[in-house]
Amino acid sequence: MNLNQVTLPAIDVAASVAFYRKMGFVPIVDEPHYARFKSTQGTATFSVHAVDVLPERNDTVVYFECDALDEQVAALRARGVTFTQAPRDEPWLWREARLVDPSGNVICLYHAGVNRLDPPWRVRS
Repeated sequence: MNLNQVTLPAIDVAASVAFYRKMGFVPIVDEPHYARFKSTQGTATFSVHAVDVLPERNDTVVYFECDALDEQVAALRARGVTFTQAPRDEPWLWREARLVDPSGNVICLYHAGVNRLDPPWRVRS
């Protein structure tokens, strides 16, 4: 199986579209109630859909992998994107930066290198 997309709730779809376009994503669908974007690398997509109320608690984090994380974060900051966490090395051997979209969905930009699919603690068959 291949992951096709993840859909996030959005109180204001237009604000979400503007946010994700600022991040460099290109819309595939842009309707008042729904927008879908193609990842900047690969073929995965993600979308936002209109909701009247956000979930009371949302622990979902959407991860976008970046080959040059620090440079990507610097470029996004130059476009006015605000981060809640600057790039930092995590104990699970990934370098991560975090931000939130207009509806409060947590987005993590990261670089994992070989540790993405082959961490030292990987399950071996």
